Amino acid sequence: MRFATYTAQGQSFYGAVTDSGMITLNDSFPQWPTLFDAMAAQGIGQLIAAAKDKPITHHDFTYDMVMPNARRILCVGVNFPERNAEYKDGSEQPKFMSLFPRFASGFTGHDRPLIRPPESHQLDYEGEVAIVIGKPGRRITQANAYDHIAALTICNEGTIRDWVRHAKFNVTQGKNWDNSASMGPWLVPFTDPAQIDDARIITRVNGEIRQDDVLSRMMHPIRREIEYISTFMTLQPGDIIVTGTPTGSGARLDPPQYLKPGDVVEVEVNGIGTLRNTVEDEAQ
Repeated sequence: MRFATYTAQGQSFYGAVTDSGMITLNDSFPQWPTLFDAMAAQGIGQLIAAAKDKPITHHDFTYDMVMPNARRILCVGVNFPERNAEYKDGSEQPKFMSLFPRFASGFTGHDRPLIRPPESHQLDYEGEVAIVIGKPGRRITQANAYDHIAALTICNEGTIRDWVRHAKFNVTQGKNWDNSASMGPWLVPFTDPAQIDDARIITRVNGEIRQDDVLSRMMHPIRREIEYISTFMTLQPGDIIVTGTPTGSGARLDPPQYLKPGDVVEVEVNGIGTLRNTVEDEAQ
C-alpha cells in the first residue's frame, strides 16, 4: 500500500497509489483534509482499510511533494563514514549527529523539476531515506524507536552548495531554496524493521550511478536518530526525519559536477520505489 498527495483537474487530493491510477481518500475522511492531517491523527491504519474497497478515481494526475504542509522536517547531515572523510578536515567520526531544519516549501514532487536559481548554479543532489513519525514520544529509547515510525519515503535533499557556506555555524540558507529538493513519490507504511535495516540507496544522474550505499552503514542509525532528537524535542505524528546521504554528491567529485537544466536525477530505495526529477532554471 502506498499513499501520495497529487493534483488532478486543478485540485489537490491525497489517496492510495495503484499501478493503474489513484484512489482518492479525501472524501472518506473530511476531518483530514490533507495527508499530513491523516498522519498527524495517527490515521494510517484507517487509510489502509478505506483504500481496499474503493475504485480508482484518477488516471491523469501529477505528484506533489508527499506532504506539502508538513510542519517539521529535520535532516541529519554527514551520516556515512566516507561523507565525514570527504570534508578532509582530519576529524574522527563525530560523537553527535549534525542536524538542520528544512521547510516544506523547499520540496517538489516526483516527476517535477528541481529549480536552479539564478543566484547560484551549484545545485546538488543528495539521495536519502526519510521517515515519518506516527506515534508521539519524548526521550524514546533505541529499543522502542521503530515503534514510533508510521511510514517511509524518499528524499532528494537538493542543496545550493555555496550558500551552505555563507555562515560559520549553519547551513539552513543553502538547504531551503524553493523547489530545490524533492520528496516522494509516496509514503510506504512501515511494518517491518527490514524495510530500514536492509534498505539500499542508489542515486543516478542521467543514468550514471553517483551514490550507492546501505542504511546499515550509517554512523548514526535511525534508532539512534530518534533517540537523540526526541531527547530535546517531543516528536509528533507527521514529523519527518531525513536520515542522511551517502558519499558521491556532485560537490565531492573531481571536478565537481553540479546539476544543470535537462539533467534527470533518480533516487531508488528498495522496498520504497524511485523518486525521479528533472532540472530547470528558475523562470525570470
